[in-house]
Amino acid sequence: MSVIKFGTSGWRGIISDTFTFGNVDLAAHAIAQHLDENPPANARKLLIVGHDTRFLSRAFAIRCAEIAAGYGFTVWLTDRDAPTPVIAHSIRVHKASGGINITASHNPAEWNGLKFNESNGAPCLPETAKAIEGRANALADQPLPVGHQPKAVKIFNPLPGYFIQLRKLIDFAALKKHPKKAVVDLMFGTGRGYLDELLARSGWKVDALHGYVDPLFGNGHPEPIQENLGELLARLTKSKAVLGLGLDPDADRFAIVDRDGTFINANQVLALALYHLVKNRHWTGAVVRTVATSHLVDAVARQFGVKVHETPVGFKYIGALMESEPIIVGGEESGGLSVKGHVPEKDGILACLLMAELVAYEGRALGSILKEIQGWAGGIVSDRINLRVTPERKEELLQRFKNGLDEFGGQRVRDVVTMDGYKFMLGDGCWVMFRASGTEPVFRCYLEARTARQMAGFRKAALDLVK
Repeated sequence: MSVIKFGTSGWRGIISDTFTFGNVDLAAHAIAQHLDENPPANARKLLIVGHDTRFLSRAFAIRCAEIAAGYGFTVWLTDRDAPTPVIAHSIRVHKASGGINITASHNPAEWNGLKFNESNGAPCLPETAKAIEGRANALADQPLPVGHQPKAVKIFNPLPGYFIQLRKLIDFAALKKHPKKAVVDLMFGTGRGYLDELLARSGWKVDALHGYVDPLFGNGHPEPIQENLGELLARLTKSKAVLGLGLDPDADRFAIVDRDGTFINANQVLALALYHLVKNRHWTGAVVRTVATSHLVDAVARQFGVKVHETPVGFKYIGALMESEPIIVGGEESGGLSVKGHVPEKDGILACLLMAELVAYEGRALGSILKEIQGWAGGIVSDRINLRVTPERKEELLQRFKNGLDEFGGQRVRDVVTMDGYKFMLGDGCWVMFRASGTEPVFRCYLEARTARQMAGFRKAALDLVK
C-alpha cells in the first residue's frame, strides 16, 4: 500500500524507509497519469524535473523524468541541483504542464521528498494532491504500466532564465550604487551560485559559508533558524558586514540577520518588504498573509493605505490569490515570500535580495526601520510554540476549541476565526491561535502580544490550557 501523503508542501519521508524508489515510481506514474488525463489549459506537454543536494536526489529525479517521458511528455531535467523557485519559474516561463522537484526542503539529512508544482509554477492545490495520492494508492496494487524512456529526457540549465526574471524585480542598480558586505550561509544547498553570485555581480563583498554539496549538511540541521546559524553569526559580528543572509537546502526559505547580530524573523521580513516596495519602489496593490502570520504587516498596510488579505496556512493559498489579484507581496510566518510579477511560490533568494536592496535604499540598519514600524503598530511581539499532547487529549482540545473560549491569559475573547484552526482575538490587537497537526498529536500555537511580559503570560496560559 502506498504511503504517499502530501502535506503542506509536498510528500516527505525517511530515505529507504518510506521514501524509496518504489514509492517514487508510484508518485511519478500518478503525476504523469493525472496530467495526461487532465492537461492544463494553454500548457505544453512538457514536464520540468529538478532536485536538491540530498542523498540520491538526482537518481530519484532521473527516475521521475524517465517515467514521465514514457507517457509521451517532453521532459527537461535540470543540469544540476536547482532551487525550488528556479524550478517554479522554469515551469511558468516555458509553459510546462507542471514540475516534479525532489527535495525535503529544510528537513534533516535522512529525509527526502517530492514537490509537485502546477502549470503556473505554484505548489499543487489540495484537490490536485488528493487526486495524485488516490492514483498512487490504486497503482500500488497493480503492475506499473509504462516503461522508462531515458533518451527522451533533455538536460537544461535554468539559471540564465531565472536571472533574467530577477532583473525585472530587483533594483540591481541600487545594489551597485551602494555596495556593502554580506555574510551568506548557503547551507550546502541549491542556492550556491545564485544568491552569492547575484550579490557579487552587484559589487557586494560576499563571505559565503557552506557553498559546496554535502548531503549530510555538515552533520547539522539545515533549517535556516537562529540556533542553526551560529557560524554565520560569528562571522557577522567579527566583520563589517551589514547583513547576514541564509537559505535552506532548496532555497525557498530564508534567514535574515541584522548587522548587530539580531535575527529578523519571517513576520518582520514581510513587514519590511511591504514597507520597502511601497515607500521606495512605489508599487501598488494589496498584501496577503496567512491567518497564522503576525499582524505587524497590517500596521505597515494601514500606514500606506494597502488592503490586507488573509488565507489559510500554506503558501499554495497565497500563490492562488497572487494569481488572481494585484498583490505587492505575499508571505507567511514559516519563511515564505514572493512578490508581484514573480512565481506564486516561496523564493528565499528573492527575499534576501529584497532585504539587501532595502539596506541600500535606506542606508540604515533593518532594526532602525523595524523600530519605526513598531511605532506605527504600537508594539507587537510574536511567538510560535509546538505543544505535544496525547491523541486523546488532542481530540478533547479540538472539541473545546470548537465550543469556544471565554478568556485567555486574563483577557476576554472578543472574536474567533476558524479559517484554519482556531484563532481567538483578544483585546488591543492581541490573539492566540491553535492549529492541530494533521499527522501527529501536536498543536501549533501562534501568539501575538503587546509586550514581552504579556507574551510570557500568554505562553504560560497556552501551556496550562493544553496540558
